[in-house]
Amino acid sequence: MMSKTESMALRGLAILGIVLHNYCHFLGFAVKENEYTFTAEKPMQLMEKVMAMDKDLFIHLFSFFGHYGVPIFLFISGYGLVKKYEGAGVRKCEGAGYWIWKHFVKLFRLMIYGYVLFVVVYFARYDSAPKVFTLDRIAAQLTMTINFLYTVPDQAIRPGPYWFFGLMIQLYILYRLVFFRWRSLLLLAVFVAVCWLLQTWATQYNPVSFNLLNYIRYNFVGGILPFCMGIAYARYFRYTLSVMQWTGIVILSAVAVFTGSFSVYSWLWVPLFVITGALATVKLLPQWMLKPCVWFGGISSMLFVMHPLMRELIIAHYRRIDIYWGIVIYLLSAVALSMLYQFAIGKRNALKGRNQPK
Repeated sequence: MMSKTESMALRGLAILGIVLHNYCHFLGFAVKENEYTFTAEKPMQLMEKVMAMDKDLFIHLFSFFGHYGVPIFLFISGYGLVKKYEGAGVRKCEGAGYWIWKHFVKLFRLMIYGYVLFVVVYFARYDSAPKVFTLDRIAAQLTMTINFLYTVPDQAIRPGPYWFFGLMIQLYILYRLVFFRWRSLLLLAVFVAVCWLLQTWATQYNPVSFNLLNYIRYNFVGGILPFCMGIAYARYFRYTLSVMQWTGIVILSAVAVFTGSFSVYSWLWVPLFVITGALATVKLLPQWMLKPCVWFGGISSMLFVMHPLMRELIIAHYRRIDIYWGIVIYLLSAVALSMLYQFAIGKRNALKGRNQPK
């Protein structure tokens, strides 16, 4: 099983991958990722950089692979829901409507402050802001429906990483209405198989007017594999593995992730091996390496919300000069703002608690 410390460390690794990816892939020379769609030339470009030991290999690797922090978060979410709401001795799960509303509010409270700050900064910097942040797009983002209301979500969602909130509310609804009620491994397997088939079909169905694969991967279809893995791991995995076995999993997973990135059909299964590799890595980390990962995991939610704002402010200047210095400034400022945000939320909750009637 996964301890709370290991879960937090996994979150830390995931958020570092996401934060670095969301900066590095905006650098013009970086090898771009296959995240929502697949282009065969991209992994070949990465291979060329690896074989040449390119001086910017750090940037290329995070640009190409860093987005896989998202399926790690989905895996942790599925795992956490099972641990929180299923089994003997766990808290009672409320009615479906109230439960979904409660989780919507939780995501909304996390998102709103970062979103407002980003919109204000964007309006202060760009004359095009009224066209980017139209009332319908703002309403769709605040209601977390933007992922499926627009046929080209990546052109509507700003800041880009906030697509994750729409994805999470879809998966929360799916868990409460389906997976919580019918706790079957077969059901999980059927959902994974159907969503894989949909994505496989979508790779062949790409009319000029509508990229179906891009659209469905912005929604729950693209995230069902890691989410169901988390549910299945929490419900059914009861094995104790040795250090040698975990080490073997790390090696095999790394090979599968890299080689699987070259074909569109194996690419759809890469998140599975990203998760097994990340989980095995956390199991093997020595204490001195585990602690910083756990610390980053503790601020991961705030860091996810705040890092797009710092990217917006910093990358315009450092994307062509002092590139690595820009990455350092970006990381430090994003962490500092996240800690400030976490401190402010903690103070607000403490004040709210003191003002509650006894």
